[in-house]
Amino acid sequence: MTIDSIIEQMGRLQQLHESLLALSTRKTEILKSNDTEALQDILVQERKHVQGINTVEKQRMASAAAWAESAGFAGEAPTVSEMLETAEGQERDRLQEVYDAFILVLADLKQQEVLNAELTKQSLQFITMSLDMLQPSLTNMNYGTSSQDAEQKRSVFDSKA
Repeated sequence: MTIDSIIEQMGRLQQLHESLLALSTRKTEILKSNDTEALQDILVQERKHVQGINTVEKQRMASAAAWAESAGFAGEAPTVSEMLETAEGQERDRLQEVYDAFILVLADLKQQEVLNAELTKQSLQFITMSLDMLQPSLTNMNYGTSSQDAEQKRSVFDSKA
């Protein structure tokens, strides 16, 4: 088996991750604008992308295992780095090119998702602070003397007499 099918699947993975990166960038803008309906829609789209990525990744792993068997590797499917060590010529160059491009997309996606996580965290902190301001604790509600002091004071007029 040749490495061509693995290169093709890695190319598809790269495209799916680039599309996921575009969604992640849109999610950043949605988080900034505080549009919860659009956020829900984009989360559904992200979930679909992740399912597609998982499917293509399983296919890539199966192809890598088949290639490893034909190349004489023992054990599980080899990593891309191991495949690069054994590949030769044009196949090696193409695999290296796809791998490098894929790694760059993954790095960008990771950076974008860190930003989105930070924006989400800040948004939750703001919501918590707002709720705390709207619902202060009961100890802060009593500004005057405590109720115990009021019970100890006696009126000058004795109503029982």
